[in-house]
Amino acid sequence: MVDESIFKAYDIRGIYPDTLNEEVARDIGRAFVHHLGLSGSRVIVARDMRLSGEALEKAFVEGVTGAGADVLDLGMVSTDALYFAVGHLEEPGGAMITASHNPKEYNGFKLCRENAIALSGDEGINQIRDLITSGKLPEAAEFSGSVEEDDITERYAEHCLTFIDTEGLRPLKIVVDAGNGMAGKMLPPIFEKLPFEYVPMYFELDGSFPNHPPNPIEPENVEELRQRVVEEGADFGVAFDGDADRCFVIDEKGEAISGDLLATLVAKNVLEKEPGATILYSAVCSKSLPELIEREGGEAVRTRAGHSIIKPQMRSNDAAFGAEHSGHFYFRDNYFADSGIIAMLTVAELVARQEKPISELLAPIDPYVRSGEINSEVEDQDAVLKEVEERYSGEEGVEIDHLDGLTVDFGGWWFNLRPSNTEPLLRLNVEAGDRETMEAKRDELLGLIRG
Repeated sequence: MVDESIFKAYDIRGIYPDTLNEEVARDIGRAFVHHLGLSGSRVIVARDMRLSGEALEKAFVEGVTGAGADVLDLGMVSTDALYFAVGHLEEPGGAMITASHNPKEYNGFKLCRENAIALSGDEGINQIRDLITSGKLPEAAEFSGSVEEDDITERYAEHCLTFIDTEGLRPLKIVVDAGNGMAGKMLPPIFEKLPFEYVPMYFELDGSFPNHPPNPIEPENVEELRQRVVEEGADFGVAFDGDADRCFVIDEKGEAISGDLLATLVAKNVLEKEPGATILYSAVCSKSLPELIEREGGEAVRTRAGHSIIKPQMRSNDAAFGAEHSGHFYFRDNYFADSGIIAMLTVAELVARQEKPISELLAPIDPYVRSGEINSEVEDQDAVLKEVEERYSGEEGVEIDHLDGLTVDFGGWWFNLRPSNTEPLLRLNVEAGDRETMEAKRDELLGLIRG
């Protein structure tokens, strides 16, 4: 029996070998080929450095080839490099074996179709699940597919560098924490072509994560990077998650920059290169982001979070850039896929084109104070959401929407409260023009949420 909990909203993810093992991986490979009709075509496969990755990739490849599709094996690369390969080589499907930022015992699959269009719960993952759990997986193909290997690292480095102009940049010093993840392999050939000095932290690929978990959104996992940036007198620091598709930046003072504020810098760079561009942002992002986009002459489009939501909307709007507060940054010219590496490069270019430190670049862009995301364990999420909405709905000047959870905006302050996709949690974000208001409203809301 397959544990159906491994089939998530955006990918497949479980604990190896308890809920995700070689047998399940083999079935996922077969179901992937059958669902997308890829027999006779070629699938691109890659993995990150997790300890179970090699065994799961081997089994997945057996499932794919057994179903009659060929495989191009890229070995160990970042997730954004796998997406690039599918788009660049014009193949009809790809699979990345990774559990991204999860602890070492996890692994999983990020799957995509042609043009690096990611599969999600309703668009592919649930169908693959049903093929496996129904016992209706077709028998093996009469002729198995072949396997060949390729190295995309240098081509991906060249692709990433096309997003910036490397001429006339002042030298920067950047501390990079790869967290023993895939950034440690993907970044050196990029930095070789830049006038920047980089200080590497934990570039050795090691799926046991001996230094810290591969999740830089947690403050304790970037504490050492914050200290190192100050000690080195660096211009900024950057931390990547395990599969290097997300990045998080530390300013020259050792202060963490939130994902939505980092997006304002990326957006500024994008709009300098493409005046009037459309940029998407998730509903939880700071008001600083849409205000910057509109001030710089771009068109800001607010959307729900999640790559299966943002990527199709970017395509339909021909948006140059899309951002989530969680550190996912999507680029039209990267097949609408997210890339932490490209985001880092665009920020580095922006900083290297002027003399101000990164904190001074942000100061005029960001007049707000934020709570950060606060999680509360709540069994009856709908009841609490309803109670909170009723509490504020009668007040004067309030604007309420349900684009992504509950957003309540009073102009001078606003909040978003939304349920987690995977856990019995409500996630709260509060933003205001001053700290006193933010803290008072945050505490007021937490009192309501937690009873």
